[in-house]
Amino acid sequence: MEWSMMKKFMILGLFVILVIAGCNKSSKTVEEVQVPVDVMKIGLGNVEQSLFYNGDIEAEIEVKVFAKIPDRIEAFYVDEGYLVQKGDTLARILATTIEQAVRQAEASKNNIEAEYIRAQRLFHQGAMSQQQFDAIETQATQMRAAYTSARSQLGDATVLAPISGIIGKRYYEVGDMVNPAMPLVSIVQMNRVKILFDATEKDLGILAIGQKAEVRVRSYPNEIFAGKVIKISPVLDPMTRMASVEVLIPNSDHRLKPGLYGEVEITTGILDSVLVVPRHAVLESTSLKKIEGKDEVVKTYFVYVVNDSSRAEQRELDVYYVNHSCVAVKSGVSVGDVMVVSGQNNLREGTKVNVASGEEATQCE
Repeated sequence: MEWSMMKKFMILGLFVILVIAGCNKSSKTVEEVQVPVDVMKIGLGNVEQSLFYNGDIEAEIEVKVFAKIPDRIEAFYVDEGYLVQKGDTLARILATTIEQAVRQAEASKNNIEAEYIRAQRLFHQGAMSQQQFDAIETQATQMRAAYTSARSQLGDATVLAPISGIIGKRYYEVGDMVNPAMPLVSIVQMNRVKILFDATEKDLGILAIGQKAEVRVRSYPNEIFAGKVIKISPVLDPMTRMASVEVLIPNSDHRLKPGLYGEVEITTGILDSVLVVPRHAVLESTSLKKIEGKDEVVKTYFVYVVNDSSRAEQRELDVYYVNHSCVAVKSGVSVGDVMVVSGQNNLREGTKVNVASGEEATQCE
């Protein structure tokens, strides 16, 4: 009898232990995991509207200097990087043939001048007819013109700088035979440089002369060079339907070199006092939808906000404009909403969150 009772108590105790263990296990499975997130409050701000282009940097003015005499280079007085003033001598071209022509033209001119003086005396004395005198006078005029022309050609042997600037490129060496179709040197003015690029028909509607531009180059990755739009072509290329746009950049220190690759951001407008969301806080999805019978790629933007129950709510955004750092929002969120800015990739609708840190207002730069 005693053994039977003990056996019952043992079975009952084992059952109680199993029940308690089962309860503990059940309580652990229903415990909800909280996702840590960083948040900030949504506020109003200003968003710059921009367009992005790229192109090669060029000198504001570049002049190629050609030699007019197809002969050998006798001397070069400049090299790449030299600073020259307008009228400085750049090079001297060997001109032996022209020098001989000048001497011959000078001798012929001197002879006809002497003959012309004698003809004047004879004409005034009545010893020469008007026709004879006119012929000698015409010949004298022609000889003077031939001499002046020969002297001018000889002057071309000395190549002068047509503008002030820096020698950007020298294409020959001393002793080379000059080809009149190929420049001798190029002279650049680099106190200001420019970038040329092509803009689409759509962009031309919002581009305007005077708009500010920010230029970035790989040589100075942490710097921004300020410029502005100074020229927009009045006509479009009929093949590409694009127009040339020119941005001018101050460059007094000559750090921006012609030939550098530049990226240009042009500010076309500012949205004032709109709901602003940092781009890094926004989740994006792309889908293909049929709109008016055509397949179009549609991009959807959404964020997570934290409600009063510390749970994540997904909000789809209706946006005005998106740039590299900000999203200007029409609707979907409100001023003061607590938005998740870090950890949003781990969230789903209704997920319990644990706010690790927060900021008072939206930061978007």
